[in-house]
Amino acid sequence: MKIKKEVKIGIITTIAIACFLYGFNFLKGKNLFSSQREFFAIYNDIDGLAEANPILISGKRVGMVGKINFLPDTKGQVVVNLIIQDDIAIPYNSVAKVVSSDILGSKAVNILLGSSPNQALKGDTLISSQEDNLKQAVNKTIAPLQLKAQALLSSLDSLMIAFKQVFNENTQKNLSKSFESIKDAIASLETTSFRLDTLVRTEKGKISNILTKINKIATTLADNSDKLGNVINNFSNISDSIAKSNLTSAINNADVTLKQASDIFTKINKGEGTMGMLVNNDSLYKKLDKTADDLDKLLKDVRLNPNRYINIRNKRKPYKD
Repeated sequence: MKIKKEVKIGIITTIAIACFLYGFNFLKGKNLFSSQREFFAIYNDIDGLAEANPILISGKRVGMVGKINFLPDTKGQVVVNLIIQDDIAIPYNSVAKVVSSDILGSKAVNILLGSSPNQALKGDTLISSQEDNLKQAVNKTIAPLQLKAQALLSSLDSLMIAFKQVFNENTQKNLSKSFESIKDAIASLETTSFRLDTLVRTEKGKISNILTKINKIATTLADNSDKLGNVINNFSNISDSIAKSNLTSAINNADVTLKQASDIFTKINKGEGTMGMLVNNDSLYKKLDKTADDLDKLLKDVRLNPNRYINIRNKRKPYKD
């Protein structure tokens, strides 16, 4: 049995109309082949939320956004129809939060399930919430930075004022002189380093010999450590003997002797006694000098003219007992 062309066209048209109605209702958030529940949420700002946007619970799509209308006699509040699958339990204190579903800014409603044991009934109004939009998020992020930047600019301004006050013309001159002094000091250090390096190179052999001799001395000291110990012990014994001797008495006697000598020199300086007169009175010295001169002349004359003195002796009478 052949189906007439008109029947085929009717069947195809009916199927097309059914698919259109299903698709239209699906885009509006209605699923004709599954049981659904409708809830409501009231927002002051839906931030671009549109009909047929998804409804999510823990990231899983469980429904679609239905009609969006303004509430009558309100100041711009919007009521959103939330169509959710009937097999999803929604606690009474759950929150319907408008969020961004991707980085392009597409919106969705995220259901934050509450802890109430009572379940929300069909037609109930859920608690509404909305995450910060991009502008608000940026403002919240930038606001602390802005305050910090303002504080930093204020600090920089104070720092620049203090810098200008401190680094005045005199200070700049002093700094310039200081840098010149540092430059001269560095040049002097470089010259000294060069001279030292030259000295080390030219006197390398001598330095090596000195270090070798020092090494030999150290080796000799190490080899004769026992003898050095004995020498140190001997010095210790000598010091102990000196400490035990009657050194205090000797020092006291020496002190007395020095005091007596000081008294003698004091008297000499005052001209007391023969020595004092000899030191302080030149007349006695002159007389002694003259007497010594006369005696010298007499001795010369006796040596040169002994006959004179022999004749004088012959004129003397012989000694009789």
